[in-house]
Amino acid sequence: MGAADVASTVPGVQALVDYFDLEEHGTDVRTEVLAGLTTFLTMSYIVVVNPSILAAAEGKPGIAVEGLAQPQVVSMLAVVTIVAAAVATLTTALYANRPFAQAPGLGLNAFFAFTVVGALGIPWQTALAAVVVEGVLFVALTAVGAREYVVELFPAPVKFAVGTGIGLFLALIGLQEMGIVVDDGATLVALGAVASDPVAALSVLGLFLTFALYARGVRGSIVVGILGTTVLGGVLTFLGVVAPGTVAPAFVGQGSVSLPGLFSGVRYDVSPLAGAFLTGLSNVEAFSFALVVFTFFFVDFFDTAGTLVGVGQAGDFLDENGDLPDVDRPLMADAVGTTVGGMLGTSTVTTYIESASGVEEGGRTGLTALTVGLLFVVSLAFVPLATAVPLYASHIALVVIGVVMLRNVASVAWDDITTAVPAGMTILVMPFTFSIAYGIAAGIVSYPIVKLAAGEGSEVRLGHWALAGAFVVYFFVRTSGVLTAVV
Repeated sequence: MGAADVASTVPGVQALVDYFDLEEHGTDVRTEVLAGLTTFLTMSYIVVVNPSILAAAEGKPGIAVEGLAQPQVVSMLAVVTIVAAAVATLTTALYANRPFAQAPGLGLNAFFAFTVVGALGIPWQTALAAVVVEGVLFVALTAVGAREYVVELFPAPVKFAVGTGIGLFLALIGLQEMGIVVDDGATLVALGAVASDPVAALSVLGLFLTFALYARGVRGSIVVGILGTTVLGGVLTFLGVVAPGTVAPAFVGQGSVSLPGLFSGVRYDVSPLAGAFLTGLSNVEAFSFALVVFTFFFVDFFDTAGTLVGVGQAGDFLDENGDLPDVDRPLMADAVGTTVGGMLGTSTVTTYIESASGVEEGGRTGLTALTVGLLFVVSLAFVPLATAVPLYASHIALVVIGVVMLRNVASVAWDDITTAVPAGMTILVMPFTFSIAYGIAAGIVSYPIVKLAAGEGSEVRLGHWALAGAFVVYFFVRTSGVLTAVV
């Protein structure tokens, strides 16, 4: 049954058919709704994972609110994550008419917590203020078309390598949290005590369970894997196999389960987070704040661009030059989502590579995104689950998505050295420096250099040199000690 047939039998559906141009895109309401459901199931893990990354914990930097326990902060961040995702995705649906879903980005939230708040020691309120400022800046740049121009200046090898580099970066974070990869004084990293550490052992089991479900094509496989691992940890704790507090949330003990404990830490009132950026704005030193915004700007700008290209690549939306047509509209939705998210209390919003799963199910228009946005709103009822999932279980998602994102590397022309060098530098530098920004910078700086050295300087545009020069400044700011000296 086509879109027109459905519209003739269901009141109100014709409005959806007309608004989203379903017939022009060769799709129908049923296909779009199922595609939206698929996308939501594949990315709904962010409701659990984003709070676990952003919230401070023992030995881990992030957002901590005075007077509130960590589970309460996690639940507030879950609410904010859902609202930011809903706003951005609904904007994509109604304004951009693309089947792209958006939410606080993996990688960007790690940059927020581990680099800005952790390594640089910047208050989380100031970090949120930087997110809001860069969001407003992105709105302005997108409105005048400048952001689209810069995205098109993105060298093709780097475009196709960004997704892979981010995947390796996320996988490293996940493997560390699960205890599978640990610090080593001699080799920097080493294999953890997988056979003797309950967290590492259960993480390995949960990881392969999730991979199996994913390979089987089970919708929501990541969510099922995370929840299944959490339940198994609770069962092992309840039976006394593992000591309480090791692999299960606090409300599970040996031979006992306190269900009221599951809801005791839940907090829907996000007022301690919403508007916190204003405090950050009122307590900044101008130069240091400008440098932080500068850093967020570069990371978010090119991370979003790379992800959009990755999703467009998966959905065959790119033109012959590797560019996404009318990219300014999803970019504007991203900018609006980032601004709203920062105001509410979460890190930068971006388009999710999981949108490709909905595209593969036939999603072609904003009706797919509309479905995802509405499902995010419904998920507000399940916020308590976010506080019940241990960190090691939630980080399974990072490894699975990291592995999936490696597939983009196949698009790189590795037999061309002028392509292989910038792509390879992008991929290698990201995980090895624990920074998305460094990887992107390495790729963009190397591109015009190898092109010129190979006698292909005529293929390098003035904008490529300008971007490379800007990133040289970025490298200087981040590695010279200027930034840490003033914050």
